[in-house]
Amino acid sequence: MAKGRVSIVVERCKACGFCVEFCPSHVLALSSTFNSKGYHPPHAVHPEKCSGCDLCGMYCPDFAICATKTDAPKKADPAKEGDK
Repeated sequence: MAKGRVSIVVERCKACGFCVEFCPSHVLALSSTFNSKGYHPPHAVHPEKCSGCDLCGMYCPDFAICATKTDAPKKADPAKEGDK
């Protein structure tokens, strides 16, 4: 499965909850803390589950969140290990 990373701009968020609702991996939840506008922005409760699909960013009306795919660590090739 692809891996990803979610980035949140807390001060842009108005806590509509779309990102939480539409995340297929259930990575996000609304925080108990407030931003400067008095809203509860999302935070990543399960960042390891993020696939980088960016549905959160597509649904966010304020462009306060986005997800990007990260490169998976490459496995060592046993055939090339003997070359060293």
